[in-house]
Amino acid sequence: MRDAIHSMAWWRPRVAGAAPRAALAGLALLLSAGILALVALGTGSGGLSLGRMLDMLASGPPATSGEQLILGFRLPRVLTGLFVGAALGVSGAVFQSLSRNPLGSPDLIGFTTGAASGALLHIILYGPSVIGAAGGAALGGLLTAAMVWLLAYRRGGMSARRLVLVGIGVGAMLHAVNGLLLVKGDLDHALLANLWLSGSLNARTWTHAWLAGGALALCLPLVCASARGLALLEMGDDLANQLGVPVARVRVTMFFCAVMLASLATGAAGPIAFIALAAPQLARRLLGGAGPSIIGSAAMGACLVIGADVLGQRHPWQLNLPIGKLTGLLGGLYLIWLLLRRGPR
Repeated sequence: MRDAIHSMAWWRPRVAGAAPRAALAGLALLLSAGILALVALGTGSGGLSLGRMLDMLASGPPATSGEQLILGFRLPRVLTGLFVGAALGVSGAVFQSLSRNPLGSPDLIGFTTGAASGALLHIILYGPSVIGAAGGAALGGLLTAAMVWLLAYRRGGMSARRLVLVGIGVGAMLHAVNGLLLVKGDLDHALLANLWLSGSLNARTWTHAWLAGGALALCLPLVCASARGLALLEMGDDLANQLGVPVARVRVTMFFCAVMLASLATGAAGPIAFIALAAPQLARRLLGGAGPSIIGSAAMGACLVIGADVLGQRHPWQLNLPIGKLTGLLGGLYLIWLLLRRGPR
């Protein structure tokens, strides 16, 4: 069996020239994220030319009010968007591999809703606080993950289908809890919490950027190191066991990393819908190959978040749409397309 699987060479390109194309596509994704970040930094009121902006970023302290605006307000906003998008993309890739289901993303199976519940509870009780909301989001995400895990686990093991179904049910319950918190909470705090629930990069600070970036720096190396195990888990636990993958350890470790990435990304920017669902699938289609594309999913998630932010802030109607609402609209259309494409399976 082992020799047969190795002869399939799942880690190699399926056709000649696929590896260079995948490398070029990955490089294009990273460049796209960088270009979108520069567009977000340099356009709008007080915008600077590309050359002046690059010189300012390399030279040091800002000298003009426009430079102060970019370094003090826009740069932490853009970095937060990049880190949040990358974290959600990686989290979605891990969950889709663990569940062996393209719909198995943390926003559909309740984990980001649980993270939002934790952050929302802190805001309702104590008011807005970056660290407090992040801690509440992390705790809420972990408790939700533990609940889903316990409810979905059976003596025979963890069923991917059961994990998704239980997660959807728990997410629906927590969505109702969030509405109850908004209704019963202090009016001023409830208004702030409702604004936070829209998901936005407005008023993001360096603390938000460090929070999302720190989560990514801690979890991304672990996920990349387990990429082969995740790819084999997609083929089934029995086969992964035969090929030497410590299934239980990989599953628990990756589950924890994905929950923390989704929870802290939610704590940093509020609930941003469907990035975790769409980014891994789009990256896999673009890059090809078997198994999850971890770096590709991170780059695609960053592109989607920053692209949505630029679209929401720079369009001709100047409506300043919250990024969470815009991604929810676009993601809903993507979900309909995905369900129609999969057919009655």
